[in-house]
Amino acid sequence: MRITPDLVACAPQFTNPLQEREIKLRAFKIPAIENLGATQDQFDTIDLSDNEIRKIENFPLLRRVKTLLLSNNLIFRIGEDLEGALPAVHTIMLANNSLLNLRDLNPLVKLPSLLRLVLIDNNVTRQPNYRLYVINLLPNLLVLDFKRVKPKEREAAKRLFAGGANGEMAVEAPVKPTQEQIIAIKAAIENATTLEEVSRLEAKLKAGGVVEAGGGGG
Repeated sequence: MRITPDLVACAPQFTNPLQEREIKLRAFKIPAIENLGATQDQFDTIDLSDNEIRKIENFPLLRRVKTLLLSNNLIFRIGEDLEGALPAVHTIMLANNSLLNLRDLNPLVKLPSLLRLVLIDNNVTRQPNYRLYVINLLPNLLVLDFKRVKPKEREAAKRLFAGGANGEMAVEAPVKPTQEQIIAIKAAIENATTLEEVSRLEAKLKAGGVVEAGGGGG
């Protein structure tokens, strides 16, 4: 289902426990972010969890939005068009997606108010120095993966990435899946029992993800 003005008008809209206005666009099998201008910037929180979104992109200017809930999608890329679109966003939930390489996170620097970020259950969290990389990339970040950023971590990140520009790790190369991993993902696709599982596995294959033993999640 696509995001349309009709879907926005019919979606649940309420005041959440944080006393913020929230719109729930959850579990509609939405494939892409579009037409959010139809919200008329009336919400503090937009919940797009449990969909089939592959890229974070195409946001209009939304001055009010503070929280984006994007967990349990197929996201493997963060677009370069975020600058200026979400000036007030301070919290992004991206758990259980398909982000792989550290440099895939670099567009987040264009969100100046970002204070809280969750990336658990993305393969990027397995990269060497992942936590220090993100802390260096986003110097205003207070909480990463539900853990408060400590002063000693900031210092360690500065030392480790002293030669990098804007938090980027110059020596990092994109990780490519091994032939064995490709075969494992293709086998998991063949054995998938739902379209949602097939879509998630295909996204992992495109992003270079790995399949855990005994299942297609990860």
